[in-house]
Amino acid sequence: MSFAKIAPLRAVVLATCIIATGAAAAPAFAQDTARQSISQETETDRLNAWFAGNFEEELEYFPANKTGLGIIDEDYGRWNDISPEALEAANQRSLARLEEMRTRFDFDALDPVGQMSWRLFEYSAERAAESEPFDRYGYVFNQLFGPHTGYLAFLIGQHRIETAGHAEAYIQRLSALDDVMDMHIAEAEYRFAQGIEAPAWVYDRVLSTVQGLQTGAPFDDGPDHPLWADFQRKVGALDLTDTEQAALLDQARTALLEDFGPVYARLEAMLVDHRDRSATADGVADLPDGEAFYNNLLAGFTTTDMTAQEIHALGLAEVDRLHAEMREVMAQTGFEGSLQDFFVFLREDPQFYYPDTDEGREAYMQRATEIIETVRERLPEFFGTLPEAELVVRRVEPFREAGAGLAFYENATPDGSRPAVYYVNLRDMTSVPIYQMATLAYHEGIPGHHLQRSIQQEMENLPRFRQFVGYTAYAEGWGLYAESLPVEMGLYSDPYLNAGRIAMELWRACRLVVDTGLHANGWSREEAIAYLQENTPNSDADIIPAVERYVVFPGQATAYQVGKNHIVALREQAERTLGDAFDVRAFHDTVLASGQIPLSMLTEEVEAWTASVQSAQ
Repeated sequence: MSFAKIAPLRAVVLATCIIATGAAAAPAFAQDTARQSISQETETDRLNAWFAGNFEEELEYFPANKTGLGIIDEDYGRWNDISPEALEAANQRSLARLEEMRTRFDFDALDPVGQMSWRLFEYSAERAAESEPFDRYGYVFNQLFGPHTGYLAFLIGQHRIETAGHAEAYIQRLSALDDVMDMHIAEAEYRFAQGIEAPAWVYDRVLSTVQGLQTGAPFDDGPDHPLWADFQRKVGALDLTDTEQAALLDQARTALLEDFGPVYARLEAMLVDHRDRSATADGVADLPDGEAFYNNLLAGFTTTDMTAQEIHALGLAEVDRLHAEMREVMAQTGFEGSLQDFFVFLREDPQFYYPDTDEGREAYMQRATEIIETVRERLPEFFGTLPEAELVVRRVEPFREAGAGLAFYENATPDGSRPAVYYVNLRDMTSVPIYQMATLAYHEGIPGHHLQRSIQQEMENLPRFRQFVGYTAYAEGWGLYAESLPVEMGLYSDPYLNAGRIAMELWRACRLVVDTGLHANGWSREEAIAYLQENTPNSDADIIPAVERYVVFPGQATAYQVGKNHIVALREQAERTLGDAFDVRAFHDTVLASGQIPLSMLTEEVEAWTASVQSAQ
């Protein structure tokens, strides 16, 4: 998980809702109205300058965000202030800026790109205000993400050491981890006292990781601790004298032993105490005002007003549709038996898995890279705008793979100093079948998250908050939609590869059923597991951690299928309206041209593009 997961979602939104500007690809229908005289400052210019100032100001409050953007300055050794007081101050700044924007700028005088920026800033601020009653909900520490692994992933993946000063900043952050972790511990204690307690088994999962992070050199004679190994590797690459290097290593060792180790021992003690006293069920309905909390999450993640029961019903219908598609593929393979028999075959036959060895994992990584390079060559047929950012494939680091998801994407830095990364979790090779690896690479890499998020980040005509802000239904909807595009490219010619595509969409459809089942319909963890066992070809090694993810990250999993269905519906409507004038490249460019936006605003953008094509005929 990214470092952003450390802070509550609302704080992340507040920290990124601020901006800069430039000029790059905008939708064709907006370009004419966006052209302005160089000598005359427009209302959009003024608004963008204001956004830019806000963005730079907010970075001073959240210095670790600078590192995520590749910025190295005097704050390089500082963490973000995540105290309740600091986050409340950020909330107040957001509301004050919203009022200032409405007072200082004339919406009607803005060009279409400026109006969209206004509306997105307004939408984010209003959503944050609506979510304020639940700012201190959620589980601070869980097996999926949290500060106990987030800070390590940040230091290892984002803190570069190119000089002795950078190494000293790393040590400064190591030394301060006890203070920031103590704040997270205090927050977890506060929430537990308010009834925000996770199911007991969640604490066991987190404890396993926390205990493991207190072992290894320099804590004992075992293999190097991940942070100790990372620091030694990075410092070892510097041009330093033996004395200079030894001094840095000694300081880092001291920070690990005297700061990191003790605070993780305190964290372990708190987790044990909470586990022993937890009495909550698996769904959030057991939490104080849990129904309202879940409804708020659904609205935020899907950017729709769909109810939990509407989402549940949609999931059941999509599962039926995808089961029918899977039966068609099953017939193409010549398999004889029931759909459940076919699921068992896909789940258990050794031909569908790389060996559970280092060689097998290396083979998987190499093949995933080849898949991405193959689809990259076909992109100009389907897209007019392509990203410049580099993409690499990496394994999830061993210290966090037990709790991490199956795969995820991490942005490149805007300056290109760090490439984008498609992370795949190879802890258990039965969770990454060969027949699904292409679909997984298309989703996380190309034409999925890497294409969408890199284009968004590289668009100089967008204010900077729009280059980084995210809406799950849009982003994950695009990722799921991107899984199907290679069908049009002819890249699913093997029926088993197509079975993998269907299986992955079936997984997302089942999420609609399971997530709402857990949090709105009173399902237990065991009932959710049983549903996935019956309706998907996935193994228990995949199913169990997935259900446990839905328990601690409620609502998020519903956004994938909702978003994908919305994009497909927009494309089908545009194709019907435009007929032979429909251009898939222009459609995709239009969907991607505004960055991540709520689904209702995406509808407006596509309808405006469709109208502009009609008027030009």
